[in-house]
Amino acid sequence: MISLRPSDLAREHGISTQAVRNYERDGCIPPAERTPSGYRVYTEAHAAALRAFLALVPAHGHAPAVGIMNALHDDRLDDALALIDRGHHQALRDRETLDAVKSAIHHLTQEPPTPEVAAPERPAASRPAGDTGPAPWTIGELAHRLGVTPATLRKWEDAGILAPAREPVTGYRLFRTEDVRDAELAHLLRRGGHRLDHIATVVQQVRTAGGTAPLARALDDWQHKLTARGLALLTAASRLSDYLTLTGRTPGR
Repeated sequence: MISLRPSDLAREHGISTQAVRNYERDGCIPPAERTPSGYRVYTEAHAAALRAFLALVPAHGHAPAVGIMNALHDDRLDDALALIDRGHHQALRDRETLDAVKSAIHHLTQEPPTPEVAAPERPAASRPAGDTGPAPWTIGELAHRLGVTPATLRKWEDAGILAPAREPVTGYRLFRTEDVRDAELAHLLRRGGHRLDHIATVVQQVRTAGGTAPLARALDDWQHKLTARGLALLTAASRLSDYLTLTGRTPGR
């Protein structure tokens, strides 16, 4: 059996010996044996555990990585695998979201404006004070444009997809240009079978980016991050498999 010091494990990953001790304390690597004088003695199993944990972090995140290693060290293999499955499921959902956003943004940016989608003419008196932009849409007008019911738009609002302003006197909903854009995007994604909470996340991405054009430019970066995470998931699986095999934690092997 090869004996390793904390500094040996630390040097491999460019971390401090205190970090190694912290990972042991948090259950990310097994407890070390101790010499009669109290010094820690690690083995290749500890080194493999540390490789697995540090590979899990960029793939699944720090907290799930800690949870996976703790489950393994408590002999709860199925719990560890469930956490791993959850990470893969989230990665797939993120990829599907990206594909949906790309499709929807392409549709919205390529579709030429038509007279039917122009903002309705309405007296300035019906707009909020200080609003000099295009006249807002009423809920009935927007529902007619999309071919849905006003109740559907209210449901989307409850889900956080739409955030229309309110007419000060009547309290009627007023949908401005960005609200119509969000509704169009939601309609496209809804037709694609996406859930409302999923759509709300996508619409928030559009709002954060400041519109469809900036978001379209940000999609490449999102794609690169998903690719990097996918590769990290592969690396983490390999490192974890090595650790399980070394320690005999894989049933039937």
